[in-house]
Amino acid sequence: MPGGNEKSVKALKEVWRRAENSLCADCGKPDPDWASSTLGVFICLSCSGIHRNIPSISKVKSLKMDHWDDAQVQFLAHHGNAVTKATYEAHIPIYYYQPTYNDCQVLREQWIRAKYERKEFTEPGKQLPYSDGVKEGILWKRGRDNGQFLPRKFLLSEREGCLKYFIKQDAKEPKVIIKIDVINATFQPVKIGNPNGLQITYLKDNKTRNIFVYHENGKEVVDWFNAIRSVQFHYLKVAFPIASDNELKSRLTRNFLKEGYMEKTGPKQKEAFKKRWFTLDHRRLMYFKDPLDAFAKGEVFVGSRENGYSVQKGLPSGTQGNFSWHYGLTIVTPDREYLFTCETETDQMDWITAFTSVINQPMIPQEYASKCLDTLSFPS
Repeated sequence: MPGGNEKSVKALKEVWRRAENSLCADCGKPDPDWASSTLGVFICLSCSGIHRNIPSISKVKSLKMDHWDDAQVQFLAHHGNAVTKATYEAHIPIYYYQPTYNDCQVLREQWIRAKYERKEFTEPGKQLPYSDGVKEGILWKRGRDNGQFLPRKFLLSEREGCLKYFIKQDAKEPKVIIKIDVINATFQPVKIGNPNGLQITYLKDNKTRNIFVYHENGKEVVDWFNAIRSVQFHYLKVAFPIASDNELKSRLTRNFLKEGYMEKTGPKQKEAFKKRWFTLDHRRLMYFKDPLDAFAKGEVFVGSRENGYSVQKGLPSGTQGNFSWHYGLTIVTPDREYLFTCETETDQMDWITAFTSVINQPMIPQEYASKCLDTLSFPS
């Protein structure tokens, strides 16, 4: 904390140490060491980079390396994260996704711009681009068979309770109609290869179908994401009228618990292990030959410990299938065991942690209905 008089430096340290300022005001990352001298918030290094891209709104400085004059310190002291949040986050819709430091760049950037630049949450009842129950526009969609991204018209309707997409902009009939209660959406910039890449997942005949889309404009794709959450929320309000808003919020779009490559063998446990891409979406474990496959090759239901499910480190003794990765794990279900190998010990422990978190959760009534997934094919 170079420069400045001793009194000013001491005052800066005191305001910095306040409990309200111990987490980044925008993403919640612990121990922020940057601050905005014009907004009065304490932020992390990553979020400071986003603030730096909107210099007309926010001027950022390092709390450790930059000089803070008396007036700037006083401004921080009179504001801080709690006061500033009370202004800029006063009226956030319950369904709006508030990203954390684990989320991708486009989500965090548009959250920061929505708060400070567009001031979307400062007034009650403000009309927002994702709040009116209908959204129509073009998204670039990856072809299921050719892998090419082509423009497609999408239409989201709260009144109809569905998301549709059309092959041509003037098409009368949609290619696909997706009911809003079976949709999930999660940002996948790395997997899709685009910083604004969004994966839309839904159930079709009790099987998972993936659609991969993006938009060149970050604001537009995040608006689509929150529009889906808005329509889902209002659908759930009607379907479950006595549930609290927070209960309904927990049932909106979700991030996958874990994704990555593992090797697997077949039900006889004698076949050669094959490398596949796995996705753990709460109690659904799915595998794909390629991360961008439209359909899973197989799925299995992961239940709770009291229903006879467990995860074990290593493979059963005498496992005969040939495998090239040597960090094994076994999923035990009431009907059979599923054997996997991971490339590294870190991967192995991360998967075990993810499975354990699911297995340790008691099953809710709706999940018992999904238990029939255990009968689905999970071939080699």
